[in-house]
Amino acid sequence: MKLKVKLAGCFDMEFRLPKSILDRYEKKMKDAGIHLRLHTAIGSSISISDLKRDGVDAVLIASGLWRASKLNVPGEALPNVCYGIHYLSSPESFEIKNRLAIIGTGNTAIDVARTALHRGVGYVTLYARREQSNADPKEIELAKLEGAEFKTQMQISRITKEGPMFKRVQLDENGQIASIYEEEVFEPADFTIIAASQGPKSKLINTTPGLKGTEKGLLQVDEEGATSVDGIFGAGDVVYGGRTVVEAVANAKKVVLAIDAYLQKKESF
Repeated sequence: MKLKVKLAGCFDMEFRLPKSILDRYEKKMKDAGIHLRLHTAIGSSISISDLKRDGVDAVLIASGLWRASKLNVPGEALPNVCYGIHYLSSPESFEIKNRLAIIGTGNTAIDVARTALHRGVGYVTLYARREQSNADPKEIELAKLEGAEFKTQMQISRITKEGPMFKRVQLDENGQIASIYEEEVFEPADFTIIAASQGPKSKLINTTPGLKGTEKGLLQVDEEGATSVDGIFGAGDVVYGGRTVVEAVANAKKVVLAIDAYLQKKESF
């Protein structure tokens, strides 16, 4: 059985992360003695408490951000509208035709744009209220080179079957929103994808007694990645929010060392 791996920002995108690399990592993990249990959502049928009951000494939560954030604007439920995280999970399932509007210019929005362009969408435009973006500048440049267009100082007001409607934004000298004009601007699109932001799903916190989250719903940890429950650790986007894969991996390596120290200390007692 082939291991199906999905990484934040690299969903089903052969041009970004060739499946041959994932296959090699699968083999390395198995050779190292790592056991894989697929198609199992912890927090549904099986809880973290069940894992600990059945002999697991430490748990690392690195579940990422899989809950799309709503815009709460009219038209969000139309059939030609979806969220970026859902599109990236299965881009072949969507019929976008020729013109795509993307709400947002962050890492997920960039991945949506590049994936759509590689799948043959003719015109891809990304919209944002401010000039600055938290996406990797290199990724932004690649998206532009591949044909993506960026339009800033645009505040989404509603979405129609023919495309999104915006209100123009005036920024101050610090790049912050100073005012929003009342007149609406129509941007034609066959399909609109909302990629403004994402958050973590709440299943793990809701099904694990004592596990604490932040006001934003992220996992609350200390400097070593330890959560409020003994033996449970967190790493990556579920702790810090949407960042790059490189940052998530670096953080995970640090937390794994803390887990190793925790297990060695536990064995000494």
